[in-house]
Amino acid sequence: MEELRGNFGIGHCRYPTAGSQSCAEAQPLYTNSPYGLCVAHNGNITNVEELKQQLSESFRHINTNSDSELLLNLFAEELQRRARSKLRPSQIFEAAAEVMAACRGGYAVVIVINGVGLFAFRDPHGIRPAVFGTRESIDAVDQKGNPLMDFCVASESVALDTLGFNLIGDVEPGEALFFDSRSNTLHRRQCAESHTLSPCIFEYVYFARPDSVMNGVGVYESRLRMGEYLARRILHLHPEPDIDVVIPIPDTSRSSALQCAEFLQRPFREGFIKNRYIARTFIMPGQAKRKKTVRLKLNTIRGEFKGKAVLLVDDSVVRGTTATQIILMAREAGARKVYLCSAAPAVRHPNVYGVDIPTRNELVAHGRTERDVARIIGADWLVYQTIEDLEQSVWDAAAGVPDEPASMAEAKARIPRFDSSCFSGEYVTSDVNEEYLERLAAGRNDAVRFGGNEFPMDHSKAHTNGHSVSAPSKENGHAEILSKAIFERRLSISSTPPASPSPALDPKSPHAPVPKRSNSDADSLCEGIQNKVGRASPMIANNAELGL
Repeated sequence: MEELRGNFGIGHCRYPTAGSQSCAEAQPLYTNSPYGLCVAHNGNITNVEELKQQLSESFRHINTNSDSELLLNLFAEELQRRARSKLRPSQIFEAAAEVMAACRGGYAVVIVINGVGLFAFRDPHGIRPAVFGTRESIDAVDQKGNPLMDFCVASESVALDTLGFNLIGDVEPGEALFFDSRSNTLHRRQCAESHTLSPCIFEYVYFARPDSVMNGVGVYESRLRMGEYLARRILHLHPEPDIDVVIPIPDTSRSSALQCAEFLQRPFREGFIKNRYIARTFIMPGQAKRKKTVRLKLNTIRGEFKGKAVLLVDDSVVRGTTATQIILMAREAGARKVYLCSAAPAVRHPNVYGVDIPTRNELVAHGRTERDVARIIGADWLVYQTIEDLEQSVWDAAAGVPDEPASMAEAKARIPRFDSSCFSGEYVTSDVNEEYLERLAAGRNDAVRFGGNEFPMDHSKAHTNGHSVSAPSKENGHAEILSKAIFERRLSISSTPPASPSPALDPKSPHAPVPKRSNSDADSLCEGIQNKVGRASPMIANNAELGL
């Protein structure tokens, strides 16, 4: 990056949650007319087909299935209509207003307008997060020698902290910001006809880093409150719980687990050690890869489990893949009882606004009770947070002093509602109906996106609570063999070629060698482990678009 020329740019560090996994859809995306525009977009547009038709009538060619490219071309078309020799801020804001009127869904967007500046805006519901900040420029000065101002937009405030920017605040729902590089000035305007803050509550549960502040709410403080409400729920359902120790499932649940343990008056212990070079399993593309990676990601400290009744705290239970493997690991480490509680409610519905939960059939809790899910994942019992308590946790953190009525009223006025659709099935935008969800499931399920070779969740082979546990399925067995193969491969890397080629073996055999160069899961994962160090810094927000 140090070799790149220019004084502003954008970046994007998430895989697509719409379209496909093609490299052609990797952001930022670019169009050369007018001016040269480049976009980074966090979220999902829900009225894609309508926008495709609109753009085709304007003779705009779309190269991919990405909703981000649609958004880019829609903005480009509106800007083209207003293009003059010198582009004025008012014309850019007018173009953004037209885009907001046309696009439904959740989106936070940053756009580079070549030779003009950096533009950012947020959907009228504020579903996806966006913050901005400033700092004195390190090397740029005005004619009088005074330092100019640098501007930054990101999904999370932690990106600003890392880069030395001072947080100014959130990009408000329906608001647009224009950083004019020609005059080093900031322009702000409300561009939506109607706007109400309805942030995605899953950001507070899982996505955001605990040291971030979103919509004026500290993520860490909200997760502490989640832990307290969760402990109250446990005591309501199990008044005298047989719990020896409370253990978080790293890393997101740690804050909630700490407060839960304190409220339950049980010791808090670290029982799992995380491999820092394995990505988050929830957002990994494909069920098979998620399964294979859990045991590479975590290892147990056996002394914290042996002979104990263990309460595991997780941020959420989505597909059940991670929970099933972790509970099995806890039993293998000697736990006599394994309980699981989730800081989030049961995820029973798709999220259509930018979280990769596209189809109900992949959700372990869809159509099932807590007891059903506990049986499937192998827990002795399972406790979910309620939606009401989850939302109250964020309001409490926003209020600062939750017992003070004026503070709470102010917090609820600031955030009147949340997008809790993956828990409640109630969607913020009116266009999401059953027909839309069926179409989304048909186009975005794992089998369609990743070649139809995914291992489905086998709910028929449920673990029996507290008794015998079924043997690992064929897929899990392969995952363990894969784990062994990867680390044996890493230990045996050598520059000396083999004396003779290996005989041909069935690649599905557990005894098949891991080839030195292939497209197998083992190779890809091993290379990912080796190359992870030195890639884009994880200190930048987990789902941030960054503009400088």
